[in-house]
Amino acid sequence: MTRTRNIIAREASGTIRGLTQDFNPVIRRVLLGRGIRDVQELSLGLADLIRPESFFGLDRAARLLAEAVMDGQSILVVGDFDADGATGTALALLSLRAMGCRRVDFRVPNRFEFGYGLSVPLVETLAQDPPDLLVTVDSGINCLAGVKRAAELGCRVIVTDHHLPGTELPAADAIVNPNQPDCDFPSKSLAGVGVMFYLLSAVRAQLRDRGWFGAARPEPNLAHFLDLVALGTVADLVPLDHNNRVLVRQGLERIRRGRARPGLMALLRAGKRDYRHVTAADLGFAAGPRLNAAGRLEDMSGGIRCLLSDDRTEAMEMAERLDRLNRQRRAMQDQMQQEAMVQLSAVLEALDTGDLPQALCLFDEQWHQGVVGLVASRVKDAVHRPVIAFAPEQEGASLLKGSARSVKGLHIRDVLALVDARQPGLMRAFGGHAMAAGLSLERERLSHFEEALSDAVRHQLDGEELHQEILTDGALSPPELQLVTALALEQAGPWGQRFPEPLFDGHFDVLERYVVGGSHLKMTVRHVEGGSPLDAIAFNRMPGDLPQSGAVRLLFRLGVNRWQGRETAQLQVEQIVG
Repeated sequence: MTRTRNIIAREASGTIRGLTQDFNPVIRRVLLGRGIRDVQELSLGLADLIRPESFFGLDRAARLLAEAVMDGQSILVVGDFDADGATGTALALLSLRAMGCRRVDFRVPNRFEFGYGLSVPLVETLAQDPPDLLVTVDSGINCLAGVKRAAELGCRVIVTDHHLPGTELPAADAIVNPNQPDCDFPSKSLAGVGVMFYLLSAVRAQLRDRGWFGAARPEPNLAHFLDLVALGTVADLVPLDHNNRVLVRQGLERIRRGRARPGLMALLRAGKRDYRHVTAADLGFAAGPRLNAAGRLEDMSGGIRCLLSDDRTEAMEMAERLDRLNRQRRAMQDQMQQEAMVQLSAVLEALDTGDLPQALCLFDEQWHQGVVGLVASRVKDAVHRPVIAFAPEQEGASLLKGSARSVKGLHIRDVLALVDARQPGLMRAFGGHAMAAGLSLERERLSHFEEALSDAVRHQLDGEELHQEILTDGALSPPELQLVTALALEQAGPWGQRFPEPLFDGHFDVLERYVVGGSHLKMTVRHVEGGSPLDAIAFNRMPGDLPQSGAVRLLFRLGVNRWQGRETAQLQVEQIVG
C-alpha cells in the first residue's frame, strides 16, 4: 500500500459563544479549528477543574491513605520509570510529607532488572520488611500477579493508574483509574500524575475533616506542586482536554513565576530554556527527555531524587548528570535510527512493489530496550505505519522487549489485544494506549508475531487506507505575520496532544539562506504578497532542501524568538513542501 500525504486546512467555521468581537481573529480561527465553541472552554483556572465526585474508587483510596498517615503506618510509593511515573512519585512523597506523613518512601523498578510495573520480582524485594500500604503510580492496573503477591505479604494496595485495564482487574484494596469500568469521571485522558493529584487532594480533604491539620501541622497548598503535574502530563503525551489544559496552564504559570521545584528549574536550565517564558513545548522537549533519560538508560530513582531535592546546587548537579545521560541517549538513538532505516530499505527492496506492509517490526541484536520506543516513533513518522521496534531484554537473552507506536486511526493496544485473542500465549505480556504500547515475546516467535500483527492491523482497518494527513490552520497574511500574533498564539496555549500547536501554510521568497549549528537551515524570507522580511529556521535541514529558484511553500509555526532582551517573530519551519 503506497503512503499518501494530504495537506488539509482545518475546518474553522462557526462561532465561539461569549467571545468579544475584538478578539484576535487568528486566535479565533485556531480555536474554532480545535473544536472550541464556548468561551468557558478557554477559562483555565483551578476552579475550572472537574469536581472529583464521579471519580470511582477515589473516596476509598483517600480513606486508606488518610488513615495510614494518621496512624503512622509505613507507605511505599511504587512509580513507573518514565517522566509521568517520576513526577507522580515525587508529587506523592512531597504532598504526603507536607500533610504530616512520617513514614513514606518510594521505589521505582529498574526496567532492566524488574521490567514494567509492580512485578512479582519487585514485590519479592519487599518480603523482609513489607510496607503497611503500597501505592502504585502510573502502573498497576494490569499487574495482577504483583498486587496479589503484595497482599500475600500483608500489604494493603492502592492502584493509581490511567492505562487501559484488561479483562480482569487486580485484587487491590482500592483502584483509582478513570479508565476502569464503572468510572464516570469525564476526563479519561488524565496522566498518571494527574490521577495522583486528584487522589492527594482527596486525602487532604479526608485529613481536614478528621481535624488533622492545625497550628502545629498546617494544611498544605497542593497547588504548590502543579509544576510537577504539568511536566508529567505534557511528557506523557496524553490528550490535552480541557481538564488537562487547566493542570498544565496552572503548572506553567507557577514555573514562570520562579516557584517551581529546584529540580525542574534545573532541568530547564540544562535544556537552555528560560523559565520566565516556559511553554508546554519546553517541558516536552527539554525537561521531559532529560528526566526520561534516567529511566531509559539507568534507573529513574536519580530523576525522582532530582525532583525531590530542595537544594538548588544539588538539584543542578543531578540535572547536569541527567543532561549527560540524555546526550548519550541521543547518540544511541541516532545510530539505532540509521540502522532501522537500513532495515526499512531492505524491506522495500524485498517487496519489489514500492508499497509498505500494513505494519513494521524492526529488531537488532545490539539495540537498547530503553530507546526502541523513540526509534519506533521516528520510523512511524517517516513511513506513516504502525511500527514496533524490538531489543533483547538483556544481551543475548531469548526474550525480546518491544515498543509500539501507531498512527491516527489505528488503536495499537486494540490490535495487540486482537493478536492475543487469536493466538493466546504468542506474546508474553502487553499493554498500553491507542498510540503507544509495549510487549514482550520470545525471539523465536518474532516472525510469527509479525504475520499475526499484519493480519490484526488489516482486520482493524477493514479496508481503510492509512493516509497521512497534515492538518494546518491555513495561511497568514503579511499583516498577520507579526510579533503581536506570535505572542497571542503563545499565550493561547498550552498546546499539545489533541490540542496541537498552530501550524500555518504559506508561500515565501527566500532572501537569504545559511547553516547554523552545523545542521540547521537559517533563512530570511518574505511572504510572496509582500510585507517585511522574517527570520525562519528549519532544524535538521540544509540549503539543498530548498528549490534553486522561485517561491517555496512552507509549513510553519509562528513563534517568538527572544535574544539579548529583544523579541521578534520567527517562522519555525516544520516542512519544506516545495
